Amino acid sequence: MSFNIGLSGLYAANKQLDVTGNNIANVATSGFKASRAEFSDIYSASKLGVGSKTIGSGVNLANVSQNFAQGSINNTGNLLDMGIQGSGFFVLSENGSLSYTRAGTFKADKDGFVTSTDGSARLQGYGVDANGKIINGVLTDLRIDTSNLAPKASGSVDSTINLNSTSDVIDQVKNPFDPSKLETYSKKFSTTVYDTQGNPHPMDQYMVKTDSNTWKTYTLIDGRNPDGSPVTGKDAEAPVASTMVFDSAGALTSVTTPDPDPTKPDIISSTLTVGNWMPGAEVNGKWVSNGAASKDGGIAINMAKTTQYNTDTSRNPPTQDGYATGQITNLTIDGSGVMFANFSNNQSRAIGQISLASFTNEQGLQPIGGTAWKETFASGQAGYDAPQIGSLGAIKSNSLEDSNVNLTNELVDLIKAQSNYQANAKTISTQSTIMQTIIQMT
Repeated sequence: MSFNIGLSGLYAANKQLDVTGNNIANVATSGFKASRAEFSDIYSASKLGVGSKTIGSGVNLANVSQNFAQGSINNTGNLLDMGIQGSGFFVLSENGSLSYTRAGTFKADKDGFVTSTDGSARLQGYGVDANGKIINGVLTDLRIDTSNLAPKASGSVDSTINLNSTSDVIDQVKNPFDPSKLETYSKKFSTTVYDTQGNPHPMDQYMVKTDSNTWKTYTLIDGRNPDGSPVTGKDAEAPVASTMVFDSAGALTSVTTPDPDPTKPDIISSTLTVGNWMPGAEVNGKWVSNGAASKDGGIAINMAKTTQYNTDTSRNPPTQDGYATGQITNLTIDGSGVMFANFSNNQSRAIGQISLASFTNEQGLQPIGGTAWKETFASGQAGYDAPQIGSLGAIKSNSLEDSNVNLTNELVDLIKAQSNYQANAKTISTQSTIMQTIIQMT
């Protein structure tokens, strides 16, 4: 019996050395989780045996558990390196077979799919629709789309404007509006707008103070009326002005614009609408369409934030919703796992979102190598959701999670395992000596 007890102790100490050695070997492995050998004693007494006189039969390896505690997150500077600050797992698919990992060492293959380091499995997440909206609920292979961003025609312009209340009044009878003459307007604001092909066009708004609390604004595109007719010279057509009225405190009270249909009443709205306009260029003195078009319905210019105070006439940087064609310049990943493609036209668009998995019993996961695990009956089914939901954690881009192995503790465990091995070997040696003594007595 003593030999068996000693042998079980040697076996247990050897397994402890194996586990400790494996931890030490993976101290620099990204996403690695330290293991721990767990032992239980063995008793071979019968059911009717007396408990106070039962002698144990040695030790048994009960389990090798893993410590899923958070490892430190360190910056690497690599675009597709990702760490998880939380308890979630990245989801990988290899020909439909799912595995889970904490090692965020990803790369893009020749087709743009985000894959594991060896390229055998693809990172899973949520795709986007044509407008860049995340489609939650259905896992798919994440792919970096490097195609150009199609242009978008401008449909709205918004800004905050102040018109100086002490500006001189301009007599439009003596000085009718002429964009080529500075004395016929008080201030000019320019905004770049885009047609359906992404061609830029300057949209100019000319502010003219016509009375103490009254201003007129003329809107021209490419220096012409929106329909392409010239404002001055041959075939000139007088531009249509909108009238802005302010109260004694400088707040805007009304904006009135003549309706294009003279049989209809004036339009009273703080939104000036430049109807469908004609993108083009002047050829041989004539305005010729460039083949593009404006956004259907034209451009809505929000004037509601216009004031008249005694300070310089100025405008905050305007915002408008159009843009030219864009080429992808770089990729960014935020804490919620959304992958944004940034384009040369200063636009960004979501191209996917990383999904994370969680398990009821992480200890039930089956290690399969490559710093990955498989789902088992003991672990329970995986639950999938976006990062920053519950305890899944946030994504740290350009970073990796280090191994959570405590090297100091492992070295101490190594010494303890060695001592255990030697002590168990000593029990076998002692039992052998006793056996030799008994044999010599016979």
